[in-house]
Amino acid sequence: MKPLIIFGAGDIAELADFYFRRTLDREVAAFVVDAAFLKGDTLHGRPLIALEEVAKVFPPDGHDAFVAVSYAKMNRLRADKVATLREAGYRLASYVSPKATVLTEQIGENCFILEDNTLQPFCRIGDNVTLWSGNHIGHHSVVEDNVFISSHVVVSGGVTIGANSFIGVNCTIVDHITVAPFTLLGAGCIVQANTDPEGVYSPVATIEKRKVPSTRLKI
Repeated sequence: MKPLIIFGAGDIAELADFYFRRTLDREVAAFVVDAAFLKGDTLHGRPLIALEEVAKVFPPDGHDAFVAVSYAKMNRLRADKVATLREAGYRLASYVSPKATVLTEQIGENCFILEDNTLQPFCRIGDNVTLWSGNHIGHHSVVEDNVFISSHVVVSGGVTIGANSFIGVNCTIVDHITVAPFTLLGAGCIVQANTDPEGVYSPVATIEKRKVPSTRLKI
């Protein structure tokens, strides 16, 4: 298995380094950032290289790549870096936790699938998808490219989640719903109807502060 270069220098890059090395025994050779963001020449004990120079130092015929970037700009930033590294000749690796329950073989490139995810039979995960810990992806559901799904999300059977969507913590999407591309679902949404492209949704109910201070409650 080829050594890996990781694009990114933030928390997600540090997590990717941890997961690839500690759970898959995958060598991480270097970290990569755009030249404008290059600060120093090492990160976490490995070389830190400008994207513009990485192919010369860590050529794609001897290294795979992984883009460890958040959902910034509705996942477009991560998708742009994936495209750049593909064009440079790198194969994009995926991370699938050994502690995930994976009953499908349809998982794309540059996916980040953490522990305690359940991927049921016949679901399909596109390229550049992040599934944070503890999600359920139901049978025959499709998660299209460049999607970020936070923790403890339930995607029921036959659902389609459109490209570049963001699904917040504790969302529930009922059977056979289509989440349109570039949808943003805030934490706790229960989705019972198809969404609109580029729609932003939040739960109707919000928490309310009670007038009685907590120190006066009989609990």
